[in-house]
Amino acid sequence: MSIHIGAPEGAIASRVLLPGDPLRARFIAENYLEGAECYNEVRGMYGYTGTYKGERISVQGTGMGMPSHAIYVHELINSYGCKTLIRVGSCGSIQEDVKIRDVVMGISSSTNSSMATQRLNGMNFAPTADWDLIAKASEVAKTMGLNMKAGNILSSDSFYDENPESWKLWAKYGVMAVEMEAAALYTLAARFGVKALCLLTVSDSLVTKEETTSEEREKTFTQMMELALETAIGVEA
Repeated sequence: MSIHIGAPEGAIASRVLLPGDPLRARFIAENYLEGAECYNEVRGMYGYTGTYKGERISVQGTGMGMPSHAIYVHELINSYGCKTLIRVGSCGSIQEDVKIRDVVMGISSSTNSSMATQRLNGMNFAPTADWDLIAKASEVAKTMGLNMKAGNILSSDSFYDENPESWKLWAKYGVMAVEMEAAALYTLAARFGVKALCLLTVSDSLVTKEETTSEEREKTFTQMMELALETAIGVEA
């Protein structure tokens, strides 16, 4: 048991999906995992372990933003020995060709957060995904007939930015979409030598102003969920 996860030793699988929304964690457990058991309700941040196609897998809500996400990732790795962590979240598109409900894979994650520079004495760090997971997700996406977008994403510390047009600068440099957690996930995975990947579904577009509802974000991003599950069991735990 760790500070924020009330699970006994052995209750969490080595492969973990990480939705920010704890209700999405419950949805994945109820709809995809066999024999799913809830191991965590601390702070309402649900965590479940079950099996998917005979492979043991967990799903753990992490909350919004890098500070919250980093707490759960740190404890999953260091208190429970988790080795493969895949974020399954939502993002806002900042490119015209990245459409609502597209699935996006973050190969790398830029950030406006100071978390990485604090760790590295003011120096810059380029947080990137694990190659085995990138390759497997690409392979699975093709078998699913999924036109997945892949590239650089932005992990932002701010949801309501003081400058609502600030995303346009990142867009000029080819960044595909903005979310709030991946840079912390990739940094911690690098620090502790585990595999990590961020898969996202576009929930809204800063370009076209289209958006999905909170219920849609919780329950209808199933292609991303299936891609993450197939990717997780397709690499060595």
